[in-house]
Amino acid sequence: MKRIILSIIILFAASCKDNVPQQSPEQEITVKNNQVTIPENSPVLKKIKTLTVSDQEYNHDITSVGTIEAIPNNYAEIASPFSGRVTRAFVNIGQKVNAGSPLFEVLSSGYLDVQKEYSDALNEAGLAEKRYKRQQDLVKHGVGIQKELEEAETEFKNKKISLSNASTALKIYNSQSKGSGGLIVRAPIAGEVISNKIVTGQYLREDAEPVMIVAELSKVWISGEVKEKDLRFIKNGDQVSVKVNTYPDRAITGKVYHINDWVDEATRSIKVLIECNNPDKTLKPGMFATIIYSTDSENTIIIPTSALMQKDDNQYVWIKTGKNQFMKRNVTTAEASEKTIKITSGLKSGDEIMTTGGIYLLDVK
Repeated sequence: MKRIILSIIILFAASCKDNVPQQSPEQEITVKNNQVTIPENSPVLKKIKTLTVSDQEYNHDITSVGTIEAIPNNYAEIASPFSGRVTRAFVNIGQKVNAGSPLFEVLSSGYLDVQKEYSDALNEAGLAEKRYKRQQDLVKHGVGIQKELEEAETEFKNKKISLSNASTALKIYNSQSKGSGGLIVRAPIAGEVISNKIVTGQYLREDAEPVMIVAELSKVWISGEVKEKDLRFIKNGDQVSVKVNTYPDRAITGKVYHINDWVDEATRSIKVLIECNNPDKTLKPGMFATIIYSTDSENTIIIPTSALMQKDDNQYVWIKTGKNQFMKRNVTTAEASEKTIKITSGLKSGDEIMTTGGIYLLDVK
């Protein structure tokens, strides 16, 4: 901030260097008790302009860049859970699907093994149940052995657990195929098929890259970053404005959905997620966006850039203390634009400051 302000001052000083008025001895500026007095007939006085400052309403807009992303719960990359050959494809790219809709079928020996394990577990659980009931009946009629009944009961419980595990494994793949032995891969979410690499007859490996993507993009996130110093101005639920280069004249709004709980030590920034409605799907994942956070307004003092002077690390203005009399006043600043600077301390409403001509007093001690 100080470097920017100093650069502005140096440029201004250079432009005025050749216009410094020549003064005779009776026109010389005098200094007493840190107060500068400019004679009435001094040509410098004609160069000076002043302004009475007052509190003004100020909006602290924060601008950052971000990338449009699909919301994780609304985005699914789909691969075959088993190695096998594609026997059927049920959808095309751009097609809308519901959760559970069939996408493609794979004929897989791995899936046949899962089916066999379930069938075997079902048969074994049935046999164990019969043995257990038989032992119960024998003991009831006084011809059975209690130890054998307990062993049959334990075996039946174990077989039921195995059957439950095999059933769960089979249900995970959610197949409704009968007899073909093929695994029907289904959509885990409702949405639109935005990528489809399925070719009937191709062989898929279980460790291959996803072959289909289903996404629901009626809402999207914009992932951006905010500087640590600006975090105090932002909270969850705040409305923001969004601009994308593809639609420069379109007004897009969103809201702050989440603010990360940690700071990136390298950039001193915090990740912020913005949620935007996207009913016409014009916001595409991967697009860049500009995010403008409009914070609450505040009353503060704003001065022209030309009024601010700098020496070493000190920033100051000339305060009018009497007729043709001025005194230095150190100030601290915040945001600066090309024409104005926000003052955070050193000035109060009603102070009259020099806005033009301070360059001629640079050599005054």
